[in-house]
Amino acid sequence: MPPGYGYGPPPGPVRAESGTSYDAQGRNGRGGRFGWLGELSLVVVLVVVGVVVVTLVGAVLAEVLGVGPEEADSEVFFENPVADMAFQLIGIAIGIPIVLWGARYLGKRPAGTVSSVVGRLRWRWLGLCAAVSVPLIILQFGALFAWTWGSEAAEPSGDGFPGWASFLLTLAVLGALVPLQAAAEEYVFRGWLVQVIGRAVRSPWPAVVLASLLFALAHGFGQLSGFILLFYSAMWWGWLVIRTGGLEAVITLHVANNLLALGLAAGFGELASTQTAADAPWQAMVLEFVFAPLYCLIIARLADRRGIERVSP
Repeated sequence: MPPGYGYGPPPGPVRAESGTSYDAQGRNGRGGRFGWLGELSLVVVLVVVGVVVVTLVGAVLAEVLGVGPEEADSEVFFENPVADMAFQLIGIAIGIPIVLWGARYLGKRPAGTVSSVVGRLRWRWLGLCAAVSVPLIILQFGALFAWTWGSEAAEPSGDGFPGWASFLLTLAVLGALVPLQAAAEEYVFRGWLVQVIGRAVRSPWPAVVLASLLFALAHGFGQLSGFILLFYSAMWWGWLVIRTGGLEAVITLHVANNLLALGLAAGFGELASTQTAADAPWQAMVLEFVFAPLYCLIIARLADRRGIERVSP
């Protein structure tokens, strides 16, 4: 027997015991009573540093290449809205490797447990969730357009259709980066953060509520209807993650929503707009009151019928 074998905690990542729910995947007996504070603090610092680094790189590139905005107080890096959007999406996407690193080397558990209770993304289940989320999001957007047609909220404020060459290039950039950006937000707010707080509390709801609040605030301060929409959606999504034991269902819905929203913005020449979901009108909030629980309950029912794992095997 190798020296030290069988004494103290085993080396390498350690999983939570069998039968553990998604929010409790960080309870693997490693790190001590207050180890979760160290993981939380360091990962948050790294996320902030990562965003600052991407921001600096974007600012330097824009200055060196001479493609920055003419206004000195502009909120964008590049005059070209596609390039600027790409940097913004990359700045969010870096959250994925950071939180996975935090789970593995600070939480001392397999990084895949942030994806699901089985330790990885369940790709077949993810595809099935996409088959539900895509048509549902299209229906929701269609209902919003029909409801707001002719109102000020539906009036386009962009430069109009940019032409097929520019539009297709924009769709290619969005198709490559939006899934990473949307997934990163889910990994941070619905995944890692819930599991880190879950190391200290027994109920998942304090973590879900706090993560939902931070998710809404992260989109900025717009209209009250937009804040309510974001917080309400995030609460349902947090419930769905725990209910299905993984992030797959919320990733597909988030990706579908953002791709459709940004694709439409590109088509109307509104990609340079600084508005976010926090600026959503009250009609969008009312529709979200219906569509968020509708999607979550459909997926939960589907997960039961498919035998999707809700706890670690």
